[in-house]
Amino acid sequence: MASPSSLSPTDVPMELHALNRNKLLDSFRHHLSLSSRPLHGFVFLQGGEEQNRHCTDHIELFRQESYFAYLFGVKEPGFYGAIDIASGESMLFAPRLPADYAVWLGEIKPLSHFKERYMVSSVYYTDEISKVLHDQYKGSGKPSLYLLHGLNTDSNNYSKPADFEGIDNFVADLNTLHPILTECRVLKSALELALIQFANDISSEAHVEVMRKTKVGMKEYQLESLFLHHTYMYGGCRHCSYTCICATGDSSAVLHYGHAAAPNDKTLEDGDMALLDMGAEYHFYGSDITCSFPVNGKFTTDQSIVYNAVLRAHDAVISNVRPGVSWVDMHKLAERTILESLKEERLLFGEIDAMVNERLGAVFMPHGLGHLLGIDTHDPGGYLQGAERPKEAGLKSLRTSRQLLEGMVITVEPGCYFIDALLLPAMENTRTSKYFNRDQISRFRGFGGVRIESDVYVTCDGCVNMTKCPREIKEIEAVMAGAPWPINRTSIPSLSQKVA
Repeated sequence: MASPSSLSPTDVPMELHALNRNKLLDSFRHHLSLSSRPLHGFVFLQGGEEQNRHCTDHIELFRQESYFAYLFGVKEPGFYGAIDIASGESMLFAPRLPADYAVWLGEIKPLSHFKERYMVSSVYYTDEISKVLHDQYKGSGKPSLYLLHGLNTDSNNYSKPADFEGIDNFVADLNTLHPILTECRVLKSALELALIQFANDISSEAHVEVMRKTKVGMKEYQLESLFLHHTYMYGGCRHCSYTCICATGDSSAVLHYGHAAAPNDKTLEDGDMALLDMGAEYHFYGSDITCSFPVNGKFTTDQSIVYNAVLRAHDAVISNVRPGVSWVDMHKLAERTILESLKEERLLFGEIDAMVNERLGAVFMPHGLGHLLGIDTHDPGGYLQGAERPKEAGLKSLRTSRQLLEGMVITVEPGCYFIDALLLPAMENTRTSKYFNRDQISRFRGFGGVRIESDVYVTCDGCVNMTKCPREIKEIEAVMAGAPWPINRTSIPSLSQKVA
């Protein structure tokens, strides 16, 4: 019997993380030189710790802290990592495990195992941190530790600076590292892109598999289960990039459906649209893909109207993505394209420019157009230090307002939703009520919404769409009827030296 997958897990070269460390070291030394500061001290990070479920002894599945993963690629918990700014040497510090670890959790690996596996200069135990760093330090006075502390502009949480016994014997700098390391993560190397591409390939294939098996009467969580099984079984993806959104019917207008209070548990009804936002993660690097389609396999006229409006916006943005383009302008382009389509179908009246000025696009697309993607689904770096978020409706939800740069990976995810909490006030507002054709709009109350999301990386003169799902209506209907949709492994073209 033929395998339902044409893919297999790709090799992960630890050189990727060595290159990431070198990239940081170059940027960090340059910054210190510009500020006339000595080129010594240590970049020092603490990896993630295993977490118990509340007060129980159940240990949640561990996933490494993202900045630590970027620099060292370590999958185990309890590690620390350092980079000597003067010599460029990299060090890991592993927890000293108790003897009974070997009974319950497996072989206790020697330090040489981690040195070889993670391609670092040396490995010690965590109870040796203070001594090792002092012995390594060649400067005068107390050694400087550049610790990770800064704001994540998506969560409004701060990264946790490293802490260990003896840290008081060092000079701690909490301000320098975070913006430099964050900016390093913004531009992807060819090795990083290869992992993001694999995550996209296996996730695209899984989305197609879900489309093929979707039937009226199933539960939403069964669609989620199919996706998770495929990406793990054939892609080795133990982690998902985020909680799966498997929304059908009017739930497809709930932007972050799938959480504990709305756990993908509705029954698929004939005539429903499905909005499935799901992406696998492979060796820390993620994907973020949304497909929308009718659960019975055939688009109605109204479903086609909304779907094609979003598809036109999706394609218009991808056609315009290139270095130097403002992401705010791309968001506005998506809004305008959707408004034009709704006007063509007589759901809206009036001048498009006037609608844009009144921010009518945010009624139908209240979220941002997309976000940076990498080790985190919402990768950091969307707002540079000192940058202000737009304040207008819709635009204030943007996770970045930057101009695009070669080497960025960003999601393109326009949507059109019929959300009563937004639609009804806009239809009653004296400034915006005149744009709505109430008779036509009323047909779409309870419709839900459509989102189409692809991951693209920005090249020197455009972009490459890394996502390989059927998008045209005829393609989706054919796949749901059993037509083949091959997903071929993609090789990443060489990027310029500045993102290598």
